[in-house]
Amino acid sequence: MNEDRNIQPLNIDELDQKILRLITKNARIPFLEVARECGVSGAAIHQRVQRLLNMGVVIGSEFIVSPEKLGYNTLAYMGIHLEKASFHKEVVEQLKLIPEVLECHYTTGQYAIFVKIMTKTNKHLKKIIDEEFQKIDGIARTETFMSLEQEFERQVPIK
Repeated sequence: MNEDRNIQPLNIDELDQKILRLITKNARIPFLEVARECGVSGAAIHQRVQRLLNMGVVIGSEFIVSPEKLGYNTLAYMGIHLEKASFHKEVVEQLKLIPEVLECHYTTGQYAIFVKIMTKTNKHLKKIIDEEFQKIDGIARTETFMSLEQEFERQVPIK
């Protein structure tokens, strides 16, 4: 990530911003509908979106799966203390092997690593902690925070 420190935000115009607002609300919105909303041709929208993809402003689209519909009802966050900072990469590689770990962040502050975990039940979470996290060399200790309810989630604002 060191090479990213000097990256300047890209200049995007008002049309790009309007397109981004529309497609981030609904990734499946037809380009013709976006074109109507923006008052330009469908070809112009296609070209603009392709340009935004090529510039790396848009980094794909995805279908969002409802975890609850698949039986995943327990969301937790875990702060991880390492025995030594030099164990960071090895620990992260082991965390990648645990499918229930959805996000992993190298952080400053109290924890070296902070992860987001989704499991089916509290018992399932305990099993992951006992059987998966405890066998990872380099982890000194962990602290788990249960999410009671997600209040909101959003992307960065497009102004």
